[in-house]
Amino acid sequence: MSVTPEQAAEIEALRAQSQTTRRATVPALEAMLYQPLPLLDHGFVRVIDYMGDDAAVVQAARVSYGRGTKKVSEDRGLINYLMRHRHTTPFEMCEIKYHVKLPIFVARQWIRHRTANVNEYSARYSILDKEFYLPGPEQLAAQSNANRQGRGDLLTGAEAARVLELLKRDASQAYDSYEEMLNERPDGSRVDEDRSGLARELARMNLTLNYYTQWYWKTDLLNLLHFLSLRADSHAQYEIRVYAEAMLETVKNWVPACYEAFMEYRVGGASLSATALKCVRRMLAGESVDQANSGLSAREWRELQAVLKPE
Repeated sequence: MSVTPEQAAEIEALRAQSQTTRRATVPALEAMLYQPLPLLDHGFVRVIDYMGDDAAVVQAARVSYGRGTKKVSEDRGLINYLMRHRHTTPFEMCEIKYHVKLPIFVARQWIRHRTANVNEYSARYSILDKEFYLPGPEQLAAQSNANRQGRGDLLTGAEAARVLELLKRDASQAYDSYEEMLNERPDGSRVDEDRSGLARELARMNLTLNYYTQWYWKTDLLNLLHFLSLRADSHAQYEIRVYAEAMLETVKNWVPACYEAFMEYRVGGASLSATALKCVRRMLAGESVDQANSGLSAREWRELQAVLKPE
């Protein structure tokens, strides 16, 4: 279950309200506001609040009083220019706040992106729910032989079944021990009236990293796009990539011109080193270039070939 019945009722109440404002609003994102986008087996991401739109980026770039120009095409052209030439400050003028429910091991990876304001659910104050992430069979893969932080071939048959059994058994056993140490159930009732129970801030250390946590994560558009450029990439770990892909969809609805520029110049574009660029120029001049005479390492040569490979 992604949200509790209490959370679902709160979301419906929030979505039933309407506010009058002089601030810029974006109808497409307003339609998504507060609604959880289900992810993995128990997770979600939802937009809680936002500030600014495409016009706010244009306004900041021109330091103007108005809402951009009279022509949308001119605003889009400026946003493309800003993205293309890495004039990043105007993108910091837009902000967005998400509510995210995610496995703890994903949160520990996510928090490496330090340019955000974060407030996480406190397991010192509250008892965590018995909700933990179990990967689907299509995600159970062996360690890659070529990539130390990646996955290789899928596990199958008895080995895959055993891995799932171990993950489920260990997480369930950890929670049973957590509850016993607390001497308290999530509903507040005592397990044993004759025991005091361990403090929550200590008992939590027994839980496995696939248990779910929640946080509010607020950031500006520039840093959000940097996060998405890394985490929505095909090389990113699947469990964080699904969150990034859902957030990318919210960006598309929030700031469509910025989204298009981002997809064009960051996601769909490529950055070449000075030596790699010289190689391309030599190729265009008709010279035969291979890894041996390119001046590039074997890895950078492979990356250049991947960029130049016809679709």
